[in-house]
Amino acid sequence: MDVEASRSIRQAEVGSTRTMIVRTRETFDLYPEILVADTAYGSAENLNWLVNKEGILPHIPIIDKSRRKDGTFEKSEFVYDHEKDAYICPIGLPLRPTQRAYRNRKSPVAADNTIRYRASKYDCQECLLKKYCCPNQPVRNVGRHIYEGARDLARELSLTDAYVDSQRRRKKVEMLFAHLKRIMKLDRLRLRGPNGAKDEFLLAATAQNLRKLAKLIPQPV
Repeated sequence: MDVEASRSIRQAEVGSTRTMIVRTRETFDLYPEILVADTAYGSAENLNWLVNKEGILPHIPIIDKSRRKDGTFEKSEFVYDHEKDAYICPIGLPLRPTQRAYRNRKSPVAADNTIRYRASKYDCQECLLKKYCCPNQPVRNVGRHIYEGARDLARELSLTDAYVDSQRRRKKVEMLFAHLKRIMKLDRLRLRGPNGAKDEFLLAATAQNLRKLAKLIPQPV
């Protein structure tokens, strides 16, 4: 439906996806219900844009850097309570947003767009499971991104049969890129600059679509 050349960095690839979604909608009046992609597109900002601004369900693995390698409790073992705005630890005690006394009250959102939820020092000191939770820290902290709601939706969708089917279909789309490199000889660019790359990608995608259309023509008996 569309093609957009970009630099080989994640931010540029995500930006090209947004460009193609908007351009396809304006050109063909198509409103996709689902977007299927790999983990590179699973950032919180991109998921928020898809869910809350475009109304598109993301069948995308999220980028999750909260995994712990020391064998202590994972973030997934802390349940978020929307009504109380608190995380509940494995033994049922709350972790609340960090509160500090400033003359000028500051926003709880950090520079990385996360809110830190902190357990009570008294609760952690008396907890029998502290060695499994935060053995090297006085209290346990859990970060929550401001767009965590979109990430939670992506996690729920990843457990559905539709998500499994989407990932299977995604492999067929990945084959198109392999064909571009192997059959269309787009393993290297001949033209220089971003405009040259856009021209080559557009011509290659056009030729690929013409090949697919030619196969739809019934063969003579």
